[in-house]
Amino acid sequence: MAYDLADLKTRMQKSITSLRDELGGLRTGRASASLLEPVSVEAYGSRTPLSQLATVTVPEPRMLSVQVWDRSLANAVEKAIRDSGLGLNPMGEGQIIRVPLPELNEQRRKELAKVAHNYAEAARVAVRHIRRDGMDDLKKAQKDGLSEDDARVQSDLVQKATDAAVTEIDHLAAAKEAEILQV
Repeated sequence: MAYDLADLKTRMQKSITSLRDELGGLRTGRASASLLEPVSVEAYGSRTPLSQLATVTVPEPRMLSVQVWDRSLANAVEKAIRDSGLGLNPMGEGQIIRVPLPELNEQRRKELAKVAHNYAEAARVAVRHIRRDGMDDLKKAQKDGLSEDDARVQSDLVQKATDAAVTEIDHLAAAKEAEILQV
């Protein structure tokens, strides 16, 4: 694959967008259906997003209701929600799974802040992988005739794009952690 800085920036931006979506799912007050968006379920032999297996509704301010379309997957969905790292304890009632949201005490806020931090770290790692791919492509282009000076200039541009993406990730994470921790 030929070196393409615009493609690298686009891929980095997708990582940031993904982080925004994940952080959006971390709700600090009311229940929201987007809270369960990052949950994926082991179903039909692969990991499947919960949104493709069930409908999530908000019947009460502190309760989520998950209606599983295939009754045989109800236990797998319940387990996936419990193991999601969101600190939720779902209760299954046949095809409907009720997910009460715990009150946000100090301990719960710290747990959510850690989850936000983990999401941000995963996004940073993804951006670094994209940077590595770009550097590998530059090395290949250099072997194919790109001058050493041009490669160095392009390498600096890749690093600047990486630094900008990581800075944006840090700002998003810091803002979300501050929102979570404010009482």
